Amino acid sequence: MQTPDQNPTGLRFALRALNSRNYRLFFAGQSVSLIGTWMTRIATSWLVYRLTNSAMLLGVIGFAGQIPTFLLAPIAGVWVDRLNRHKVLVITQILSMIQSFWLAALALTHHIGFWDIFGLSIFQGLINAFDMPARQAFVTQMVEKREDLPNAIALNSSMVNASRLIGPSLAGIVIAAVGEGWCFFIDGVSYIAVIISLLLMTISVQPQARHASVITELREGWTYVSRFTPIRNILLLLALVSLVGMPYTVLMPIFARDVLHGGPNTLGLLSAATGVGALVSAAYLAARKSVLGLGRVIPTTTAIFGTGLVLFGVSHWLALSMFTLLFTGFGMMQQMAASNTILQTIVDEDKRGRVMSFYSMAFQGMAPFGSLLAGYLAARIGAPHTVIICGAICVGGAAWFLSQLSRLRAAVRPIYVRLGILPEMALGMQNASDLQSNLEH
Repeated sequence: MQTPDQNPTGLRFALRALNSRNYRLFFAGQSVSLIGTWMTRIATSWLVYRLTNSAMLLGVIGFAGQIPTFLLAPIAGVWVDRLNRHKVLVITQILSMIQSFWLAALALTHHIGFWDIFGLSIFQGLINAFDMPARQAFVTQMVEKREDLPNAIALNSSMVNASRLIGPSLAGIVIAAVGEGWCFFIDGVSYIAVIISLLLMTISVQPQARHASVITELREGWTYVSRFTPIRNILLLLALVSLVGMPYTVLMPIFARDVLHGGPNTLGLLSAATGVGALVSAAYLAARKSVLGLGRVIPTTTAIFGTGLVLFGVSHWLALSMFTLLFTGFGMMQQMAASNTILQTIVDEDKRGRVMSFYSMAFQGMAPFGSLLAGYLAARIGAPHTVIICGAICVGGAAWFLSQLSRLRAAVRPIYVRLGILPEMALGMQNASDLQSNLEH
């Protein structure tokens, strides 16, 4: 009989990345900070809609917060490969804390307007352009065993979505009770936890000296991403989903107030429903034993995400809307985390920062254009019809990726063999090589 320690599907196995001290510190600090981050997201969208009553301006704020990632992420990725990623993250977290306290001061003194939110959203976007690729690339330095990397990525997703479950619900309560400004203040305080966790880490791996120019390394990263089919296709599908799928979150205040006839608590419930689905998805990924099989997971869960959006657009009943968002959250998180896991597994270490910057560009950088598009369409054909169309496009993207899957597997297989992820095949290749050597001698 197996003991709990021997059971590969037990809780300890699902949390195995936490055996690494640095990752355990990061996980604890981020778990607190991300609750505040989600509170700020909900409070910002509710505040903008309350001040402007404009679907288009909701899209503009989404655009302002994310366009810096699209413009700067590739260059930021070059610097992430050059700089100490740990120090970069300490700086970005301090700047994010300042941004949250700035928002809080304006809101609590009743001096905040649309253009204040617009400017501070751009400021946060500039921070995120460096923070996201640094955060993604830094995971490998925090995890002591390479085989625990997929688990760490899945636990990151669990952390994000547990906070997504808690943060919006708290935001709805706080907004209804004392206003949006206190959400921003709580977010600012929450950054202290992650800053402390980063400062307590012991980091030994340092970036290698670089002699090529930034432009040369940027071109090298682009060539690597665009010519290696698995990375290129994963990023293309992620960019499509980010462009037409993710911006449904920008339209959430419209669904909460105008479609479902609720208030900030309704907005919190909708976001929490998405978080529940995403949390279940992340827990499933954490319990997986290997990266094998994630290739098929990507198109399957993209289709689930798109179908969930279509059904959400059709619904005019809160309970049904929350039910459909469970599937939307599940599909969204599974597709994103599976894509991240495969990319982190197959990428060359010296290009990790640049590849993850293109991941950030696809995931976060395309969203601002989607936010503008969603805001424009919602103002003309309504938010429900906009979400239905976007969901259908996501399903089409899933079908395209599925048609390319056999080619992608063939390209990735040699890397999995080299890393020992396919040990049987690696052994077979070694035996064949030994046999050939014996015949030659």
